[in-house]
Amino acid sequence: MMNAAAHLADKVLGKEPTTTPTKPPTDPSRPMKALVWHANKDVKYLDMPRPLLAHPQDVILRITATTICGSDLHLYTGAMLDMHDGDILGHEFMGIVEEIGSEVKGIKIGQRCVAAFDIACGTCDYCKREQYTACDNTNDSKLVENMYGHKPAALFGYSHLTGGVAGGQAEYVRVPFGEVNLLPIPDKLTDEQVLFLSDVVPTAYHGTELADVKAGSTVAIWGLGPVGLMAARWCQIRGAKTVIGIDCVPERLRLASLHMKIDTINFKEQKVVDTIFKLVPGGVDCAIECAGFEYASTLIHKVERALSLETDTADILEQCFNAVRKFGNVSIIGVYTGYANHFPIGAMMEKDLTVKGGQSPTQKYWKMCLEKIESGELDPTFIISHKLNLSDGPTAYKKFYDKDQIIKVFLRPSPAP
Repeated sequence: MMNAAAHLADKVLGKEPTTTPTKPPTDPSRPMKALVWHANKDVKYLDMPRPLLAHPQDVILRITATTICGSDLHLYTGAMLDMHDGDILGHEFMGIVEEIGSEVKGIKIGQRCVAAFDIACGTCDYCKREQYTACDNTNDSKLVENMYGHKPAALFGYSHLTGGVAGGQAEYVRVPFGEVNLLPIPDKLTDEQVLFLSDVVPTAYHGTELADVKAGSTVAIWGLGPVGLMAARWCQIRGAKTVIGIDCVPERLRLASLHMKIDTINFKEQKVVDTIFKLVPGGVDCAIECAGFEYASTLIHKVERALSLETDTADILEQCFNAVRKFGNVSIIGVYTGYANHFPIGAMMEKDLTVKGGQSPTQKYWKMCLEKIESGELDPTFIISHKLNLSDGPTAYKKFYDKDQIIKVFLRPSPAP
């Protein structure tokens, strides 16, 4: 049976092939190792051609650390639109600058840098407004333009819907517009401390910005993966009075409760909205959705997704809208890509809710986030549960998908034999 993602692509494009940009040059004589998407739940560790400079503003980065993001699981399962066999995965990575294009001035060979997961040109109107994930110039996907009316920015290693750009779960990666999309890192900070500046740290902060978390706020967070846990930490830094985390994975709930000292709800054992009302009578000020589109909890959405009648489920959004107080704020930073049936628009309108969502414009928040890490106020290393080699990636994907005690993996390129 055709999955919902493939069904939607056919619907939008009329079964015409998706247009993809010309692939940047690679050198087959200089192979590198990379994690490559082959098919649903089939990631391979393969030799791939090493990337070359394709544009005067390109940078070639030798990867020193990368990771698997919770949103990568949407790629792993094939639920994300427009995945191709041979796509190199990974949008959270850092490394050493190996080569630079002729127009790169602010980045030097040998510098240690973190890459933004979103790819911005730095010169379009959106980039000038620091709305980097809306960049006009980095994503050539016709499919996404037909779906959304506009093309958002390209993302590293995240399907051809977001540009088909090779990702950083590899030994080397080409970074377009390197001066815009790379952040030099002070030597005093470890890779473990700064790797998550690529996505998790600024994305979690973005979630708290969209939710307007402030001193004294009451907040509920759906999904205690790395982004949800980091969002809870940002809520604490911003002075929230009460933070409630919702999940069902024992390791996540334990970390949130014991390490972060926040209230937790196991949604398999407790009724989420009822429990929130007991903890915060009248409802929370802010709801932050960090889980995404695949997690149907009601039978109707499970059936509709199985029959490709929708791509995204609105179950979690309905809980958010019900649990937040009137005139409250709902922030959506879990990945949503297509269409959801039974969207609770009535609750959104009648309760006067402010609902915002979107990918984090990482470069906007970078310097502030780095300062928080340098000062010690934010230590992102608490989310790391496993340190592995890149060659362990296929197994790590499976364990992460199975929720087998993995919260966040820290991957190093495998040592040479």
